[in-house]
Amino acid sequence: MRAITVREPGGPEVLEWTEVPDPVAGPGEVVVDVVASAVNRADLLQRQGFYPPPPGASDIIGLECSGRIAALGEGVEGWQVGDEVCALLAGGGYAEKVAVPAAQLLPIPQGVDLVTAGGLPEVLCTIWSNVVHTGRLAAGETFLVHGGTSGIGSHAIQVAKALGARVAATAGAPERLERCRELGADIAIDYHDDVPARLKEATDGHGADVILDNMGAKGLAANLSALASDGRLLIIGFQGGTKAEINLGKLLAKRGSVTAMGLRGRPVDGPNGKGAVVAGVREQLWPMIADGRVRPVVHDTVPLPEVAAAHAQLERGGVIGKILLPLP
Repeated sequence: MRAITVREPGGPEVLEWTEVPDPVAGPGEVVVDVVASAVNRADLLQRQGFYPPPPGASDIIGLECSGRIAALGEGVEGWQVGDEVCALLAGGGYAEKVAVPAAQLLPIPQGVDLVTAGGLPEVLCTIWSNVVHTGRLAAGETFLVHGGTSGIGSHAIQVAKALGARVAATAGAPERLERCRELGADIAIDYHDDVPARLKEATDGHGADVILDNMGAKGLAANLSALASDGRLLIIGFQGGTKAEINLGKLLAKRGSVTAMGLRGRPVDGPNGKGAVVAGVREQLWPMIADGRVRPVVHDTVPLPEVAAAHAQLERGGVIGKILLPLP
């Protein structure tokens, strides 16, 4: 098969469309003929040499895909060759074929085409595992997501709204703030402003019950200030660094919690494994897509062999939603 490989750690120009061995379905796995993958910010880090795959995973970039099942491994039940699926991956999505544990497969949601479905698993599994499962966001609570027009942010706004929350989102330009409002945000805040003050002003001093943060260290102090009593801060990225001091007194006074969670390195099985996350998405978020409460947000479509252009586009900024990578 052909796949995108990394010649050496570096910029988008190191990505090459080359021949590699075909994957084989192991026990409990299937092989998927890939129709589309999508770009995630973690892909850029892996290309630069900063985010290696977990042990046993493919070293080919790509954390999600859609396609058709081409082969079944030993012990796989409930799926058939030819089924159209999308999948959460630990790697391997930038390729014509990928082997994936059957527990990480999802059916194509109603009303979504096969190519667009390639950009759903990573964002929705991240949102479910953080906002729904660990964050326990409930109707009537206030939810704050940073980077509201990112791939995760643009979908998190919609999921939180569908759960009945009051939704606040940050972004960095007027047109992006307006896009957050169009997606369902009740409160849109320029992240250059004093976000905790703006949020408390808009919520009569309450703050956020759940915060989904992609900045890490840089945003920690502000997030603690924005957190409501019994609030939950969920950190999923470190674009603002990995080390910061934490005011434990402020956290204790609010009875707050700070959780940092990754998705890629989890095992397949177990109560917090990727299989359980995928099952939760299928049960709770797939119906939101089927009835239109959550709609895929696609910024651009770039053929997979030209993925270097997609990486450069995401690095320049201005992307709203996902960049899809269909096979030519």
